[in-house]
Amino acid sequence: MLFHTLTFWVFFAVFLSVYWRLGMKGQNLLLLLATNFFYGWWDWRFLPLIWYLVSVDYVIGRQLGRESRAGVRKALVALSLVSNLGLLFVFKYLNFFAGETCQLAGLFGQHWEVPFWIRNIILPLGISFHTFQTISYVMDVYRRRTQPVERWLDYALFCGFFPQLLAGPIERGSTLMPQLFTPRPRLTADAFAEGFYHLMAGLFKKVVVADNLAVVVNHIFSLPAEQRGGWEVLLGAYAFAFQVYGDFSGYSSMAQGIARWMGFTLSWNFKMPFLATSPQVFWQRWHITLSTWLRDYFFMPLMRGTFLQGLAKVYAVTLVVQLASGVWHGANWTYFAWGLLHGVYLCAQLWLTRLGWFAEPRPGTSLLRRMPWILLTFHLMCVGMILFRASSITQAAECFAALGSHWTFTPLVSYGAAQLLLFAAPLMLFECWMESRNDPLALLKAPWPARTAVYACMLLMIWFLPPENTNEFIYFQF
Repeated sequence: MLFHTLTFWVFFAVFLSVYWRLGMKGQNLLLLLATNFFYGWWDWRFLPLIWYLVSVDYVIGRQLGRESRAGVRKALVALSLVSNLGLLFVFKYLNFFAGETCQLAGLFGQHWEVPFWIRNIILPLGISFHTFQTISYVMDVYRRRTQPVERWLDYALFCGFFPQLLAGPIERGSTLMPQLFTPRPRLTADAFAEGFYHLMAGLFKKVVVADNLAVVVNHIFSLPAEQRGGWEVLLGAYAFAFQVYGDFSGYSSMAQGIARWMGFTLSWNFKMPFLATSPQVFWQRWHITLSTWLRDYFFMPLMRGTFLQGLAKVYAVTLVVQLASGVWHGANWTYFAWGLLHGVYLCAQLWLTRLGWFAEPRPGTSLLRRMPWILLTFHLMCVGMILFRASSITQAAECFAALGSHWTFTPLVSYGAAQLLLFAAPLMLFECWMESRNDPLALLKAPWPARTAVYACMLLMIWFLPPENTNEFIYFQF
């Protein structure tokens, strides 16, 4: 059930009409039923798996709250990690590693095949996001930063809050639980307007930008290597950058809007990332809840625990964390290389900054003066986008090789450039305007004629420029 389909909006309209007629307890019960229906719409057979994961961490969280012995508490955390990461490995990585093992055996003259049951494992939707959200809860209870939830139904609601269930943002117990277990404020005109803005922005990014540019991206990356020249690869990188941004930030924005109409405020996951002035700033603006999760639950513990000292420790831990980020995205060597590349970017920025060879624009610098740093950062990110989109390391190598080959301006390049200009340029102009005001909700404070004009443009483009096909959200596969 996708946010940008009629099926979802029929479901949500019925849900919301009942939701606001109930008290807090009734709303929470309805939310839990709606979550099971929403997830079960995709494949009801995976509901017991979700219930199992919820039950394990619910019991562990309660025990952590009652237990004072350090050794037992560490064992409980280890049990939670084994349960969550073990299942994640089976569903997401087992087929990949089994295939790599068979290929390795072939080098020694052995003919091994991946068992049928492994080849046919289906990845449950949203399991990576669910895993990170539950791990953060267990770790916060272990650190005494969050009180354990006493009722299973309450914890199940925290884990399965359906607006952000499938692709985030990854919420912490400290931010979402207080909203779940206190009466919601009534839906005011301001809250409705904010939710409407998030929904319109999300629909525009997904339907107009992402799904239309997907046609260009899929065509370019499906071409034989000899038909991809430098312009095609560059165009494919640009188009995919805006496709994945429109797709993922579109989901996050729609999740914010849906939650806002239900009386909740979700975390921001994107804040104009393509206007970042360095790789570090990019990760402070792109998939923010994953970046902060990795910082708090992986980077900082590694910094405290590793035997290295000084800058060597920072460089090593940064590389390990970024590799983990790449592996989290999927079971493919391309994601490993993508994570390594971003680790190198961050280490290089730190090294150059310490040498005095790199300095970001000062706060308050105009957007025009920041543009050289913005363009450099954007193109560094586009190098990574080639790795992220390529189906294999071999295809990624072919794309990089094409950048050093012929640069022929073909009809495909003309068509793709026109598509980028038509679909991505309006989004970037709008984001430049918001960036100049340093406010992602600047439109809500604009005069009503300006708001009306922007919404009208969005609606007209959604209506008159529909994509050839409606695609699932890219991050559902992660």
